Amino acid sequence: MYAIIQTGGKQYRVAQGDVIQVELLGQEGGNVVTFKQVLFLSHAQVKEIGTPYLTRCLVKGEVLGEVKGPKVVAFKYKRRKGYHRKVGHRQRYTKVKITEISTPLGKEEHGT
Repeated sequence: MYAIIQTGGKQYRVAQGDVIQVELLGQEGGNVVTFKQVLFLSHAQVKEIGTPYLTRCLVKGEVLGEVKGPKVVAFKYKRRKGYHRKVGHRQRYTKVKITEISTPLGKEEHGT
C-alpha cells in the first residue's frame, strides 16, 4: 500500500515506514503530523485518484527533527573584470517517518 501526498508544493510517494524530507513544517521532533492532501492511494488491486484530493484519506507521520540538505554553491564571475562572488546555501528540511496510511474504508492497513 502506498499513497502520493502533497506538502510544501511538492509531491511525495510514501508507504508505511518510509522516512522523507519535506519543506519545513514548524514542528518539533516527536510531534505527530497529519497530511490531508492525499492525491492517490494504491491498495492491493484498488487504486483511487483524487479530484484533486481524496477526502477520506489521511497519512500520519512522526517528526524526527530538522536536517540540512547538501551545500549548493552559486559562483558569479565576469572575465577580465576582476569580479567574482561565491555564495553558499544549505536548505533546511523536516525529516518525517510515515507511521500510518488510513484508507477511505476507515480501516488502517499496515504493510503492503
